[in-house]
Amino acid sequence: MNFSKDSSFHRQLVLINGLLPALLIGVDAWRGKLGANPVEFLTRATGVLTLVFLVVTLMVTPLRKTFGWNWLLKQRRTLGLFAFYYGCAHLLTYLAFDRDWHLATVAGDIYKRPFIAIGMTSFALMVPLAVTSTNAMIKRLGGKRWALLHRLTYYVAIGGVVHYLMIVKSDITYPAIFAVAVVLLLGYRVIHKSPKPAKSPKMTTLVE
Repeated sequence: MNFSKDSSFHRQLVLINGLLPALLIGVDAWRGKLGANPVEFLTRATGVLTLVFLVVTLMVTPLRKTFGWNWLLKQRRTLGLFAFYYGCAHLLTYLAFDRDWHLATVAGDIYKRPFIAIGMTSFALMVPLAVTSTNAMIKRLGGKRWALLHRLTYYVAIGGVVHYLMIVKSDITYPAIFAVAVVLLLGYRVIHKSPKPAKSPKMTTLVE
């Protein structure tokens, strides 16, 4: 079997690795092994997983162009949806355990705690990305408009990193790692999107 071209193998690989963290968290919750503060663990874990899948989604293009892994393109949508899935879990954890499902108190909490506002904004930007992830929506929007809309992924990632940095009070190692990753990916995009300088006539003659 040629694993470099077998899309079903890659799809299964992405699905298994995307669902595995949720399965492990569920098993640990059932066994009562989520630590001294299970709510904090769930909140942090789902938030970190959201960032992980956002960064991995943004890495698809650089990896494809660098190593020729064209199969990654077919899995980018699934990776993005896993980011949204864990983002939903992160939000639901906050609503269930922090707000006790008192949705009327959310607006006041957003006003009092800026990191909540940034997190909510980032999640809101993820919604149109998830809604337009189907083939039908791509055709309806058109390739260029769809690609333009999905540039929001970078803003979501930046917002997620800022949200994480504002939550952490002492050791910022992990949010700093995410920050570096997002900056490098943004730098890659800027470099590869900038127009290439035109060749001088002399250089063209030498090449020919």
